[in-house]
Amino acid sequence: MRLSVIVPVYNMAADDKLKHCLDSLVSQTLPDGEIEIIAVDDCSTDNSFEIMQNYEKNYPGRFVAVHSPVNHHQGGAKNLGLGRAKGEWLGFIDADDWIVPDYYERLLKKADETGADMVGCDYSLVDHYTFEPGQVVHNNTPEQTGVMNEEKYRKLLLDTGSLVVKIYKRYIVLGEKEQSFDIFPEDIFYEDNAVSNTWMLRVKHFEYIEEPLYFYYQHDASTVHTVSKKNLEDRMVAGRQILAEALENGYLDTYKPEIEFMYTVLFYVNTLFSAMPKEQHIEDCYSFTRKMGQEMKKAFPDFQSNPYYIDRIHPEEKKLIGMQMKSHLLFYIYYRLLWFYRGLRR
Repeated sequence: MRLSVIVPVYNMAADDKLKHCLDSLVSQTLPDGEIEIIAVDDCSTDNSFEIMQNYEKNYPGRFVAVHSPVNHHQGGAKNLGLGRAKGEWLGFIDADDWIVPDYYERLLKKADETGADMVGCDYSLVDHYTFEPGQVVHNNTPEQTGVMNEEKYRKLLLDTGSLVVKIYKRYIVLGEKEQSFDIFPEDIFYEDNAVSNTWMLRVKHFEYIEEPLYFYYQHDASTVHTVSKKNLEDRMVAGRQILAEALENGYLDTYKPEIEFMYTVLFYVNTLFSAMPKEQHIEDCYSFTRKMGQEMKKAFPDFQSNPYYIDRIHPEEKKLIGMQMKSHLLFYIYYRLLWFYRGLRR
């Protein structure tokens, strides 16, 4: 089998979201025998699994429908899919997105032509079903491509881009020895963030097609549009795993500035400024953000001196973070007053 594509599915039947995704997969120009689509239902409460079973019936040998007995979020569904995957290459797609008909053929052709073991492309943000590109997002840059060296690894760690808009040689995802298929953390969102660094540092040659071949559907239920305490805690769990993976695999010292910055942004900066304006949705916001700041300081005491932090974090955010590092109480009061004042002006 040339390529295995894993699709985690949870309650995607409405508005034909799942149908659009699966139609684009079964219509791929790769012939039968070269592609297998493994859709994993994560205990959906709608008829998503029934839809998947119909595709399995209509596309035997090309489509497999798997049902998870327990809901373990996307990470658990992906792990189940990895356990079934036979492909030399692995790909992932979100169940509410879709791709052009020759998406995988073109990525694999690029790999064949260049000897790459990871190939990606750009994607398009859309709010309805279409094959006309909307807002194009450049998922990577030409400077990251080619045979990898330390400089390219640093660039790839800092700006990995979306993991679903790429294909990978099997060992990048599973390791050379394939000792386990439990690759993704389960029961959390942001599972991709937790594993991406280790994957990127296994890449030997990366190539990239500068065209939006993947359509990323934007809707209010998307993880990126959801703010809840669970969502914020999951970011922190993923941040901790970024650090744990770097320690376990022995690359923290070599790439400390990059790992420190990624941890800082995911675990702390994005989480802090998502929690603060939404106090009515976050239980015990004061204590939650105070403990977060304490853990940040313990993990990387000098994170405010990180060159990427200095260059990339907004000056106002840096000012507020500096305030919290000195006094959480002062930061909290100031922030609340600031947002109260801005609310009056509006």
